[in-house]
Amino acid sequence: MYLSDVFTISCNLAGICGLSLPCGFSANPKLPIGLQLLGKPFGESTILKIAHAYEQSTEWHRHRPALA
Repeated sequence: MYLSDVFTISCNLAGICGLSLPCGFSANPKLPIGLQLLGKPFGESTILKIAHAYEQSTEWHRHRPALA
């Protein structure tokens, strides 16, 4: 579990807001890739607006990897 938290805990320690959203898949094997947005303290509304605009302009949030 430590390795899964290593990239997300930095924003918590710094006191800033963060959000992760899907942005694609790797080539082989087809694994999901996430985009992490970080904002200034209490800037949640800004990064939520950015994430919403990104999801409206792409289709990555609708794709699912094949089950093994």
